[in-house]
Amino acid sequence: MSDKQAVYLDNRSYAVILLYTLPFVLMLLSLFVGRYHIPVSSVISELFLSSRAFLLGISLPMSTNHTVLFSIRLPRIIAALLVGSALSVAGASFQGVFQNPLVSPYILGVGAGAGFGACLGILLSDSYMFVQLLAFIFGLLAMFSAILMGKVSKGAGNLVFVLSGIIVGSIFTSLISLAKYIADPYDDLPEIVFWLMGSLSSVRYVDVLWLAIPLIIGITILLLLRWRINVLTLGDEEAKSLGVDIDKMRLVIIICATLVTSAAVSLSGIIGWVGLVVPHIARMLVGPNYVKLLPASIAIGASFLLLVDDLARTMTATEIPLGIITSLVGAPLFAYLIKRGRLGWN
Repeated sequence: MSDKQAVYLDNRSYAVILLYTLPFVLMLLSLFVGRYHIPVSSVISELFLSSRAFLLGISLPMSTNHTVLFSIRLPRIIAALLVGSALSVAGASFQGVFQNPLVSPYILGVGAGAGFGACLGILLSDSYMFVQLLAFIFGLLAMFSAILMGKVSKGAGNLVFVLSGIIVGSIFTSLISLAKYIADPYDDLPEIVFWLMGSLSSVRYVDVLWLAIPLIIGITILLLLRWRINVLTLGDEEAKSLGVDIDKMRLVIIICATLVTSAAVSLSGIIGWVGLVVPHIARMLVGPNYVKLLPASIAIGASFLLLVDDLARTMTATEIPLGIITSLVGAPLFAYLIKRGRLGWN
């Protein structure tokens, strides 16, 4: 091995270490960011006192700074990390399963299905939990509808599932338009529009806790199966020759990726480009091997969405929806990747 190769490997190792520590660093720094100004010394003091109280099992008096840091900012930070991780790992998994670098987590109509569920929940109830529940259920319903449509079709292969997802997504998009048409223009309609653009402004610990369960389950299974995604990217014939039940494995990965996508969308609304662009950035950094690609996608996706959320809540006096910022950042970045010829598996 030459000196240049050794230096390159060392630099790459440092980059990988930095990549996996970045979400934790940003999580800490994000506590200092917000429209409500808290001095740096006060933030450090609250963190120290809260950590000490937790270790000793005692309670602290609830100050304004403590409430802002641990009841408003911290649950939102955790939610941004979870949602960014979920969308990125789902996007990477779908791209591998469908052998298509242009696939996103919403390929099977999950985003449109969850969006209609949220619209329905807003029209029927004032409960944020009810809205999340319907968004989660209809996201899964859209996925199962696309799979069923693909199974009963005469065609075969990944293309049938993609086309089925387009059909299901179009149907639910029309239902979203219908819900917006009949919604109260002064009450329900603004809430529907704002939810569809993506936001974490209303997230509480209880929302994070109950949606963390499907997120963690789905992500864990995908990580355990990530080496099999490598096999699926080789094509059906090669995968069969290696003894992989491609239909069963494809279905399991699709269900798990959809599970985390539906949970993420029900928590944050529809946030585009994260699940499409982040896997390609991870592929540039660690290569196409899914054993490394999925963990890298999780780290980059979590960091990216947390940075976007920090910008959304600090750039202007009123909060900017997350979907707007991810589109403004993701679209030019995707164009750059196309220009550099970085879309693909190599």
